[in-house]
Amino acid sequence: MAIAKMGKLVEVDIRKLWGHEQYDFSNWLADKENLELLNETIGLTLSEVEKEVYVGSYRCDLVGKDEVTGEKVIIENQLEASNHDHLGKIITYASGLDATVVVWIVKEAREEHRSAIEWLNNNTATNINFFLIEIHAYQIGDSLYAPKFEVVEKPNGFIKSAKTQSGSGELNRSQSERIEFWNRFNEILVERGKPFNVRKSTTDHWYDVAIGVSSCHISLTLVNKEGVIGVELYINDDKALYDKLSDDKEKIEQELDLTLDWQRLDDKKASRIMYRIPGLNFDDHSNYDQLMNEMIDKAVLFAKVFKKRVK
Repeated sequence: MAIAKMGKLVEVDIRKLWGHEQYDFSNWLADKENLELLNETIGLTLSEVEKEVYVGSYRCDLVGKDEVTGEKVIIENQLEASNHDHLGKIITYASGLDATVVVWIVKEAREEHRSAIEWLNNNTATNINFFLIEIHAYQIGDSLYAPKFEVVEKPNGFIKSAKTQSGSGELNRSQSERIEFWNRFNEILVERGKPFNVRKSTTDHWYDVAIGVSSCHISLTLVNKEGVIGVELYINDDKALYDKLSDDKEKIEQELDLTLDWQRLDDKKASRIMYRIPGLNFDDHSNYDQLMNEMIDKAVLFAKVFKKRVK
């Protein structure tokens, strides 16, 4: 069998793609398609961002909100090596805008700034997360330039979770099992080509999947006491939307080929439409891969059926 001719991957100066941080790179990143590249890299679900947001006399490059968590996200761009000035700016912006996710994108991350971001992630509150990312660009022969985000530093969920424990510095059994479960789940998600964005593994019993609207999302939940995994459409605060979907209950269940648990939850803001997958047991991991593949299948199916009804 003949070996196909191959080209050589060559890194190019990112200034060939973007001459100016504000007018070129920020505008490029604000485009929905390009923003998705960042989402895929660090597990965010940003659908749009606001450019040049004032914080006192300074301006933050991009500010957005994560669709699933509702967290405010700030993005500071620097098409040069990281410096102390921008490190100070991201902290100022995070404070002034009450952001919980800080993304610092640079051409080159200096070692002292890698250490600074690592220290911030390990020593700040558990809900504050810092990302340091390098932006690179590559080309094969005369091909189009291909930009690539490379994560240098990111939040360490293990360290922060351990700090929340009462003095022991260790995770309890359930938290450890959840992290192990979500770590393997993310591996399978990647193996399957990431049908939806990978989110960081945490000690939480839920894993949220965005479907392009802020009113609702898909949530995967681990309920070990009941021995089940929940796959649900979680509606944040919109009873009218729930009622609209409920009116279409028969067609929805036919399309899914599933019987769902419809929970309007009149005493709460949220509503839920759930399917339960039996077989979860933290003491027996032998069926984990099977469970996780079914979770992914059902989440993709939920997104397909519900997405066209909630826009």
